[in-house]
Amino acid sequence: MTRLLEGKVALVTGAGRGIGREHALMLAEHGAKVVVNDLGGDEFGGGADVTPAAEVVGAITSAGGEAVVNGGSVASFDDAGAMVQQAIDTFGDINIVVNNAGILRDRMVFSMTEDDWDTVVAVHLKGTFGPSHHAAVYWRNKAKSGEETYGRIINTSSPSGIYGNVGQTNYGAAKAGIAAFTVIAAQELVRYGVTVNCLAPTAWSRLTAPLMGGDEASEEFKDSIDPRWIAVVTAWLASPEAANVTGRVFDVRGKKLGISEGWHLGPVEVQPDNPAELGPVVSKLMAAARLNADMSGRDHEGLGFPSQSI
Repeated sequence: MTRLLEGKVALVTGAGRGIGREHALMLAEHGAKVVVNDLGGDEFGGGADVTPAAEVVGAITSAGGEAVVNGGSVASFDDAGAMVQQAIDTFGDINIVVNNAGILRDRMVFSMTEDDWDTVVAVHLKGTFGPSHHAAVYWRNKAKSGEETYGRIINTSSPSGIYGNVGQTNYGAAKAGIAAFTVIAAQELVRYGVTVNCLAPTAWSRLTAPLMGGDEASEEFKDSIDPRWIAVVTAWLASPEAANVTGRVFDVRGKKLGISEGWHLGPVEVQPDNPAELGPVVSKLMAAARLNADMSGRDHEGLGFPSQSI
């Protein structure tokens, strides 16, 4: 088997279970040395237990790879810096950052608490910024000193963030922010030989199982969206073959891989001076504009609005 990542060093956050676990295993299978980060909390962000991360490290080392445990919280800026530094201190470099850690606290906006909002945004959005920032500082310093750099950041958005899903204003807003972060960071870091890409995955995990039928879901369905499929594109994006791919959001659903194209300016009209005369103008715009996508990423005819006309 061709190993795409021989000698590279990776940090994977939230790597104790689900998608993150598959990321870590796949990167290691392709030759990367891996810092396996996982706080080990529950799906709501409570508690801590490094056992899941240690089990992933055990699986990697048993297969002949190299890996170490990190139990830090991605929501802590200092912990994020320590994760990056652990990779450098242990393996001599850092080349790949996979920002995957996440939790859910789903509620309708009128039922959501401040803590529900702050905790989810901290884990997802700040938890993407922290490791990315510390790695970017390292890569920039290397580049400015004349050293060759190899940097890959792979973030995790969600269909909930880029298309929208009821009951997830906190999670969706954070995931939409991660997609925007990816596009902008890619523009900022390209000069230093660093690519920044993003996944919007659909996969079976402890977070998504309750939303996908739980115990009633068939094994065939679970297999069709096995988390391993998300790791396939991650390993490729982390490799030298992806040197010219940056600023993209990949929609991954089992074997199906697509690119989410993001916001584009649609129809344009000229506003009147008087807001009382604006109705027909907006009506014309609404009639010409594409509908928002549903969770499949396609045009959605059933958003609950009675009409597109004013």
